[in-house]
Order: sequence, then structure tokens, then C-alpha cells
Amino acid sequence: MAESVVLDTVDLQILRLLQNDARTTYRELAAEVGVAPSTCLDRVTRLRRTGVILGHQLRLDPAKLGRGLEALLLVQVRPHRRELIGPFVERIRALPESRALFHLTGPDDYLVHVTVADPADLQRLVLDEFTSQREVARVETRLIFQQWECGPLMPPGAGPSLSAV
Repeated sequence: MAESVVLDTVDLQILRLLQNDARTTYRELAAEVGVAPSTCLDRVTRLRRTGVILGHQLRLDPAKLGRGLEALLLVQVRPHRRELIGPFVERIRALPESRALFHLTGPDDYLVHVTVADPADLQRLVLDEFTSQREVARVETRLIFQQWECGPLMPPGAGPSLSAV
């Protein structure tokens, strides 16, 4: 298990602000949290170096890219053995429809978030890329009607004043 990094209130404010808008400049961040821009740069550099900040992501609208239908696929793999799950995971991660893949406990082994063009494309994906695989015992499909972003992510006990958006 990864070791936690000690964060003070300035670090937490920087993290909250960057999660709300990763394009915020160091000058804007510094003004918002009440430190010098050089101090702000040093703190963000430390947060990156210690692995608290993992990178930057570009979010795209799947519907505007012709993938207007989103679904969650609950997948059961049998037998659930390491020599099968490694190739399964790599195959699913390589699919252009795959957005996220989770390894689970319980009756289902994986949860896969996918984006497709329409119901026929979803059916093709399930039949051709999932149930056609020998190790896939079952696939259950859940359509996503709507999705909301949550956050920002803060450590336990950070307090509501710092985690408020």
C-alpha cells in the first residue's frame, strides 16, 4: 500500500483548485492560496515528485466523437486465473470503445465502461469482443443515462471548507 504524503492547508487548496481547473496558472494559484508564485511552483513540483499529482487529462465528449451511447459491462471470467486475466485485461484496454476497466470482488470479475455509437454497435462489441472469448462466462450490460463528475478528491479529514467546489 502506498504511503500517504503529509499535506498542509496550502497544498490542499492547490490540489482543490487544480482539480477544478488544471489549466490554472501558477500566478493565479499563488494569488488564490496566498503564497508567492515561486513557492506555488515549488509546492506543485513536490506534489508531482511525490506522486500526489499523477498528470493531466484531456476530457472529451464521447457523443461529439460519434459515441453517444455509454454502458457498463459486468464481466465474469472463468476460470479466474492469472494466466487468463493478464491477456484479457490487455485485450479490453486496447479496445477503442473501452473507457475504464475495474477488477472487482464479488460475483462479477470486471466492470468495463464503454462508449459506442448505438445499440447495434454495443451488441457487436459484446458479442464479438467479449462473449466470443472462451474465458468470458457472462456479460451483463447496464446503459448509462447520465453521468456526473464528483470531487475534488481530498484526503480524509481535510474538512468541508477545503473540499467545497
